[in-house]
Amino acid sequence: MANIVFVSPNKYIQGKGALKELGENVKELGSKPLLLSDEIVWDITKDVVSDSLSTQSIEYHFVSFNGEASFNEVNRIVEEGKTNEVDFVIGIGGGKTLDTAKAVADGLNTGIVIVPTTASTDAPTSALSVIYSDEGVFESYKFYNKNPDLVLVDTAVVAKAPARLFASGIADAMATWVEARATIKSGGSAMAGGRTSIAAASIARACEETLFQYALPAYKAVQKGLVTPQVEAVVEANTLLSGLGFESGGLAAAHAIHNGFTVLEGDIHHLTHGEKVAYGTLVQLMLELHPEEELLKYISFYKELGLPTTLKDLHLEGVSYEELLRVGEASTQAGETMGNLSADISAEDVANAILAVDQLSS
Repeated sequence: MANIVFVSPNKYIQGKGALKELGENVKELGSKPLLLSDEIVWDITKDVVSDSLSTQSIEYHFVSFNGEASFNEVNRIVEEGKTNEVDFVIGIGGGKTLDTAKAVADGLNTGIVIVPTTASTDAPTSALSVIYSDEGVFESYKFYNKNPDLVLVDTAVVAKAPARLFASGIADAMATWVEARATIKSGGSAMAGGRTSIAAASIARACEETLFQYALPAYKAVQKGLVTPQVEAVVEANTLLSGLGFESGGLAAAHAIHNGFTVLEGDIHHLTHGEKVAYGTLVQLMLELHPEEELLKYISFYKELGLPTTLKDLHLEGVSYEELLRVGEASTQAGETMGNLSADISAEDVANAILAVDQLSS
């Protein structure tokens, strides 16, 4: 029997104004970080970050992220890090920025600090990155020997990010228990390797419970840029609970179908990671033979958050069955996490379930 494996970041800090404490919390990691962020996020956070690091006499080297978590982008930044003799990496921004920062730290063999400015994915706490081509097509998962040294989340910054990104994070997190539960049932492997622990299962379950309880009032608060106890709870669910739950719990069909969607062309590429995962979660629930009441519970919840529940919402209105088979083929290929649901699921099963969700939700 496979070993139980549980992994986590060394430290997690969350709260309103937490970014002001960045310097104090990273001073033990080194004296010259490579700071990776896109220009939009940097404009928002530059003053607070610079002031916080300067209080600890930390000089940083800033690199602007070009927007895609690809091997070419990672290699470019690694070379810049070597040239400037940095001794650790700080990533500030959204999921692809943070995935790239982790890959850069791995390439430089340094520590890594993750500062999410949205609660849009569960990427921050994990020891892996999702790597895409330069054109945005999913290529692979890249795994690392350790989780981040620090994940620091300033909820005041997160609450001012677009509410759509907040809803996307809820969607990504809502897949956590659905997929971990399937992984446990099938005897599959967690992303960290090995079997799902009782701890990971409990965290994944608590993630979904927290979201069903608090997501809607939190979403309404974030639309006004407010930090409330519900917002704090959902940020923790989106980031920490979902991150620990998926990595030590397991991914299954929801994320495999997300990855399958990336093979298509067109406006679906304008959707966020979480928005595509939301539909993938509904497809997994359909494949698992859940009763109508259960399916409609998730569909109704997603609709209230403005998440896609129909093919029209995915910008796939009029999509051909052949194209859905391509999605099915990609999501059931060898090495995909679909196996944690069942090795017997075919491309046709996936295509049919995608259509069935659309029919039920329309």
